[in-house]
Amino acid sequence: MLNFNGELTNSKATSFLAQNRGFQYGDGVFETLRVLGGKIVFWEDHYFRLMASMRILRMEIPMDFSPEFLEKEILKTIEAQENPQTNFRVKLVVCRKPGGYYLPQNLEIDYLITLTELDHPFYLANNLDYKVELFKDHYITSGLLSSLKSTNKIINILASIYAQENDYQNCLLLNENKMVVEATNANLFWVKGNQIKTPPISEGSLNGIIRKKLIEIIKKLPTYTLKEEKISPFNLQKADELFLTNSIQGIQSISGYRKKQFTHVVADELRGKLNALARLS
Repeated sequence: MLNFNGELTNSKATSFLAQNRGFQYGDGVFETLRVLGGKIVFWEDHYFRLMASMRILRMEIPMDFSPEFLEKEILKTIEAQENPQTNFRVKLVVCRKPGGYYLPQNLEIDYLITLTELDHPFYLANNLDYKVELFKDHYITSGLLSSLKSTNKIINILASIYAQENDYQNCLLLNENKMVVEATNANLFWVKGNQIKTPPISEGSLNGIIRKKLIEIIKKLPTYTLKEEKISPFNLQKADELFLTNSIQGIQSISGYRKKQFTHVVADELRGKLNALARLS
């Protein structure tokens, strides 16, 4: 019997929660995917990032954990919904199997697929009021582990609460060297003239899929130069534009940081190219 919120229970759902290593120790990773009309956007990139993350965390990858197998499982989950033709946000979570404390009893994994409906199949512009501030209470640690989409996101959670309490739309996270790493839920891009910068993965930035795709797009454009370079808080107000990227929103322009107001010309141009690439993926 388990005690869940004062109620003694032996339900399977509660027992699963009590034993799950992702819940107990943050011993898991996840991928957040867009599925449009039965097609997983940038699936190959998501799959290989997941495999790389599992190897880094020394999880035992099942022999049948192929891209075809996981794609089939995701689409099977969608087809079981009341309206399978809807566009979906899918979360694929991989955790080590129950057993052990800090030291796992084995390295085998379980996986869980959940989903919610999306309102629109394309990445849309949202150039309304979107203000950000630095979150200074806690810091992201630079290095490889911070680049993973692990199930341990407590700093992102605290920063999101801070943003809500202080009427910001998001917060920018810093690493231990006081360099800007990313936002709570997205990678950061900095624009000045024809120069675009984004923090390198080595600074602790998430190895984002849309970040990767935008880097590919920008490098093919003669108009811009792109650098993966450290960004200090001081340099934020020198930018013409700041924008955020993730797999669900695509590109989100930042309208203001402190007293500085930003444009969104470059973000709008890149969003069109990102939508075109997503349709072809």
